Amino acid sequence: MKRRDFLKVSATGAAVAAVASPAIAQSSPEIKWRMTSSFPKSLDTIYGGATEFSKYVAEMTDNKFQIQVFQAGELVPGLQALDATSKNTVEMCHTASYYYVGKDPTFAIYSSVPFGLNARQQNSWWYQGGGMELGNEFFQKFGVIGFHAGNTGTQMGGWFRKEIKTVADLSGLKFRIGGIAGQVLQKVGVIPQQIAGGDIYPALEKGTIDAAEWVGPYDDEKLGFQKVAKYYYYPGFWEGGTAVHTFCNLEKWNSLPKNYQAIIASAAAEANSWMAARYDMQNPAALKRLVAGGTQLRPFTNEVLEACLKATNELWTEISAKNADFKKSIDAMQAYRSDQYLWWQVAEYTFDSFMIRSRTRG
Repeated sequence: MKRRDFLKVSATGAAVAAVASPAIAQSSPEIKWRMTSSFPKSLDTIYGGATEFSKYVAEMTDNKFQIQVFQAGELVPGLQALDATSKNTVEMCHTASYYYVGKDPTFAIYSSVPFGLNARQQNSWWYQGGGMELGNEFFQKFGVIGFHAGNTGTQMGGWFRKEIKTVADLSGLKFRIGGIAGQVLQKVGVIPQQIAGGDIYPALEKGTIDAAEWVGPYDDEKLGFQKVAKYYYYPGFWEGGTAVHTFCNLEKWNSLPKNYQAIIASAAAEANSWMAARYDMQNPAALKRLVAGGTQLRPFTNEVLEACLKATNELWTEISAKNADFKKSIDAMQAYRSDQYLWWQVAEYTFDSFMIRSRTRG
């Protein structure tokens, strides 16, 4: 190539670069947001979903998009995380949507409801079965858009001072359990108490409450419940696969470049996978330690489960009669659940049941 032709090409390339650079810069602006969590730092796995999310966003944007995470109480109380995001006090929050059933019981369906979906089914419904679209159609009424950013898996049924053998044993029991699950258990005689995670231990220790549930062995051991209650029940039928969400203020979301929106969605999905995998890794060892320390594992009896299922179905009918959003969402979820368990009983359940039996054989 002649020197004169080379200079022409170079000049053209420089001109293209001059045009392209501002466009690239505009699509990757430097942004700093704040995210408030509903959880304390001490519960490193459930709180960790938020920090993992923030880390992924920073890494995928060369630190141009930074989201600072605050534990519950640093900016706002844990159970006010959604309000702070809706009002744009903070741009984002990391929380469980069932905390906000006081605003609308429909919130619970997208986190966990009694006898709902397990973790894999929850993800399947959200990502592939229309749950995300249905959920965000509802969430936008509160000025936010939501993304799955964690899952605890099936939770434990909680810590009790006495054994629960019959439905009658639940009568008058002061049980730390919040949201819509508390409404179900109220129908079978329980007196539900909604208490933030950090306040559960002293309430159980002092006898202000008779029983309490949180998540599962890893978190429960950290909170020390085994020191003040002997019986540890399973399963937590009200939380078959609890989804944890990150919510973003809708106006702030709409102001983001499309590539940043895609990065938020991707980072949330990564955090979702991270949390579920980490709980699955941590819970077995924690359960062994608890049992070795004297914890008495007990299953809820079929009598208790059947009574609670009946109470659940009654409550869904009552709420659906006066709340169209709830009816639309619960009907969709239950239809999806029915098809999922048709499949699970064929393959997943059969395989898991055999493997559970075989692990104890020499």
